[in-house]
Amino acid sequence: MDSVQSPDWPVAPPGALSANSAAARYGGPAPHPPSIGRATPPAPPPAAPTAPPPYRPPAATPAPTGAPRATPPIPVKILVAGGFGVGKTTTVGSISEIAPLTTEAEMTTAGIGVDDPGQRSGKTTTTVAMDFGCVTIDRSLKLYLFGTPGQTRFGFMWDDLARGALGALVVVDSARLDDCYPAIDFFERAGLPFVVGVNAFDGRLAHDLGAIRWALAIGEHVPLVQFDARDRLSVRDALLVVLDRALDRATREKRA
Repeated sequence: MDSVQSPDWPVAPPGALSANSAAARYGGPAPHPPSIGRATPPAPPPAAPTAPPPYRPPAATPAPTGAPRATPPIPVKILVAGGFGVGKTTTVGSISEIAPLTTEAEMTTAGIGVDDPGQRSGKTTTTVAMDFGCVTIDRSLKLYLFGTPGQTRFGFMWDDLARGALGALVVVDSARLDDCYPAIDFFERAGLPFVVGVNAFDGRLAHDLGAIRWALAIGEHVPLVQFDARDRLSVRDALLVVLDRALDRATREKRA
């Protein structure tokens, strides 16, 4: 039978690759012609796949010898207490390094004659549970501040809030001293160190500190300070007095 050669592909010379072969078209290696008179050597078996090495987590970098390990600051719970409308929520909000947690509710006509914020106050809300904030004193000490509700009807919460506290700041309005008597009585009965901080509304006091100490009938061992609840540095100084009072008591108890 006569063969037919396509005119598109030239005839390959003897011993050369056909122009239409896969090796010529795609650049593959040309197959070796079998040896004349010899058996074609068998192809070597494919190499077995090499298993990947087992996973080993990276080794932790050892800390330098003698370097001090960072330790978290010691948490210290401090209460901010006092009567209704004396500035407890403002005190916590002024010093807190986080957005303070507050439980404020709008005052309604039902509280007329029951909740008296004072004539100078423009207060329209009241704390119905607690306030919370925190402030870092240094790398070794962090304060957690809990503000108590001021109304008598929420007094049942004070025992729970005082649990675990090391000290308290009793905020006082010098124009309404009778509102702070329950707070002072509470901490005296609980045996918790406290500091009386007189909030300077409008930058002035209705009475001097000596007269306030006499009216509150507190001993000389109870610190009495003046501060401004709106000023962060002033609140800081008052809280440092609370810390000093708590540390002094802890030192005396350790020696006893």
